[in-house]
Amino acid sequence: MSLTDDLLSQLQGAPLQQVSQQLGLDSQQASGAIGAALPLLMGALGNNAAKPQGAEALLGALQNNHSGLDIGSVLGAVLGGGGNSAAADGAGILGHIFGGNQGRAETGLAQATGLSQGNASQLLKILAPIVMAYLAQRIGSGGQQASAGGLSQILGQEKQRVAQAGGIGGNLLGSVLDQDGDGQFGVSDLIKLGSGLLGSGKR
Repeated sequence: MSLTDDLLSQLQGAPLQQVSQQLGLDSQQASGAIGAALPLLMGALGNNAAKPQGAEALLGALQNNHSGLDIGSVLGAVLGGGGNSAAADGAGILGHIFGGNQGRAETGLAQATGLSQGNASQLLKILAPIVMAYLAQRIGSGGQQASAGGLSQILGQEKQRVAQAGGIGGNLLGSVLDQDGDGQFGVSDLIKLGSGLLGSGKR
């Protein structure tokens, strides 16, 4: 099972109901939107982790801010307004994940799912801390993967799965990461992404 599918299954039931209530959506709408947003977040993280400095920065963030947290408590903190901690700061995490592409990701998600721009933005802010807590759990439980190289590998495989699966999430990922608008994700896109890489401001 892919990371995205595994996390999606963990969000069924009560978490899905909480998110749908927060956004004022019915559960079917919320489920579809989450199903589109998660591959986008996972794929973008895979993109960041493809470069050694991106993988190291992401690993550091997971170990320092997100380890030992369960998805339910993170969701509670985000929905309860406790988003001022690093672990629940959806806006801050999104800034690291997407860099200058955050607006593009929100607009793309809104267009693909029929959500309002505001709801698409809010959904990504809710899910970003959950994705980070989930990844911290995964690398914490697989000792051999608790390295920048291991993290880069598992997220790279996940990004490939998302792209190959297509659907809303895969198509969204492609359009958000294709920064020069030529329909392909290539070297020029990577160069543009370099400035927005997670933690690249730290020397």
